[in-house]
Amino acid sequence: MVNPIKITKRAELPHIKMILIEIVAVVLSLVFAGIVLLLFNLNPLKVFSAIIEGALGTGLRIEQTINKAIPLTIASLGILVAFKMKFWNIGGEGQITIGALAASLVALNLGSLPRPLLLLLMAVAAIAAGALWALIPATFKAKWGTNETIFTLMMNYVAIKFVTYLQYGPMRDPNSSGFPRIASFSENGLMPDFLGYQLGWVITILLVAFTYFFINHTKKGYEITVVGESIETARYAGMNIPSIIVISMAISGGLCGLVGMIQVSAIEKTLVFGIANNYGFTAIITSWLARLNAISTLFVCIAFAILMQGATYIQLAMHVPSSVAEVVQGIILFFVLGSDFFLRYKVGFDFGGKRAKAAAGGVIQ
Repeated sequence: MVNPIKITKRAELPHIKMILIEIVAVVLSLVFAGIVLLLFNLNPLKVFSAIIEGALGTGLRIEQTINKAIPLTIASLGILVAFKMKFWNIGGEGQITIGALAASLVALNLGSLPRPLLLLLMAVAAIAAGALWALIPATFKAKWGTNETIFTLMMNYVAIKFVTYLQYGPMRDPNSSGFPRIASFSENGLMPDFLGYQLGWVITILLVAFTYFFINHTKKGYEITVVGESIETARYAGMNIPSIIVISMAISGGLCGLVGMIQVSAIEKTLVFGIANNYGFTAIITSWLARLNAISTLFVCIAFAILMQGATYIQLAMHVPSSVAEVVQGIILFFVLGSDFFLRYKVGFDFGGKRAKAAAGGVIQ
């Protein structure tokens, strides 16, 4: 039986056509999300406007949206570096958590240091811890070819459960009145504001610029790209592939570790076992949606942060169940991610089997 659906790989599409496909995907996602909302007896226009209102309607809501965009963007940059090399780093959650732990140990033990020095030491500790945590699967991959997807995924749970143990055990604050929590940081361990928002937004912009320059304008970034496109080409060119794997994962884990420092210093003001808040997993989606481009990542993550904050708002303001908000998010993601397929492949239909006849030497009437 001849398959009437023909899928072929596209040549490079013109930029305008890529934009049109993405716009169609967004429009379709909103249409289908609206249909689902109607099935729940909800007015789609009111829900969508409430999402925007909930994310950007007041100064406080904008601040909450920015607070979500910062860790998501930095984590996405970290995932981007690994994915650019086709190293499937699914361990962002664990690297964020370990980075947060390292920063917290510095803050709790050196809290009397001047704020600039203390914050710098917290950031260095978080970056180093995240990098070291990422180097474990990277080393196994480089030396023994292990499956990095499963390895990095499992390490998430090791990190989270270890911090949970510390929160309920050795690091539990004796003055917490029976509630299992870790002591809050001193004032010097808290990240200051800049122009009305936490300093993390400045760090985010600088890291976007750094990542873009590193990937596109440095020798090591070029090597990472080549390994990702064709490991055989990289090997033929004499590149040290194990070294490239280790370096890219150190950068990837370090960026994720820095997210942990920002979260404990600017948001939670202490360490909690859920500090990663699923940013490591969400970053996998956002970095892919941005097509592994650092500049695009910033805008995709801002859009995602608006959607996340808006979904939280409609649950409270419109009494929309969280499951409905998640369904809407899922539909939008499905269509936007699905557009990537149509950017890469061309779908055609051949119900008469003419192509098969032509390939067999038949005559097409």
